[in-house]
Amino acid sequence: MVSYRYTGLGEPQWSSARVSVRASGGEIVESAASDVHSSMWDKAEPWRTFRWHRGQKHYSGCYWSTTESGFVVYESRLELAHLVRADFDPSVRRIVAQPFLVQIALDSKCRRHVPDYLLFTGDGLVIVDVKPRELLEKPKIAYTLAWMRDVGARMGCSFEVQSEPPAMERLNLRFVAGFRRSESVSAQVLEELRGCNLDGLTIGQAVSCVQHPPPRVRAALLHMVWRHELLIDLGRPMTSQTLITRVAP
Repeated sequence: MVSYRYTGLGEPQWSSARVSVRASGGEIVESAASDVHSSMWDKAEPWRTFRWHRGQKHYSGCYWSTTESGFVVYESRLELAHLVRADFDPSVRRIVAQPFLVQIALDSKCRRHVPDYLLFTGDGLVIVDVKPRELLEKPKIAYTLAWMRDVGARMGCSFEVQSEPPAMERLNLRFVAGFRRSESVSAQVLEELRGCNLDGLTIGQAVSCVQHPPPRVRAALLHMVWRHELLIDLGRPMTSQTLITRVAP
């Protein structure tokens, strides 16, 4: 195995870093990494197209995001899990998939990397790379993530590497996400539930608070969970005995 040892970005190496963004219509916008500005992301499109081939191990697709009010692409089930988490996070205001290509001259070679997501949060921009935990110690991957972290810092962005989330949280959040779209939930049931004191009740008790078919009420309750009007423990199995906490307006 080739060993990649990263010693940090010196000034000559950093000055070579360039960022390329694919704008709508296919236009490529390029900038020195030190000169990146927020307007570059306004019409950013995913850098790569979907990859489909016989025997591939990853499954690409599109996820309808409430944050974006539109579709966001993913290239693996692990990326999808973190995309759903970002969509659920109230601090995330925008999600851009495969936001840019970074190129930098490093250790006598031109290095290239496309991060998985760029998140716009209340605390600033966050570059996200999604990697299975078992791959993080591989020298080439660790090397790439290390220099990408440095480039991100020079761009004024935080950098996160995200691996497998807790299994129960992932399953529960995927289930709750199925009720994220308001048009699939009864507005009348929502209005009545919002008028009830649900704090401290179980899901089963909350379903009995209004006179509507239980499936419609459960859908509305889970929509309220998605909107952070109600809190439940997503780290535990979700049942009719799951406790609800009402979030203060």
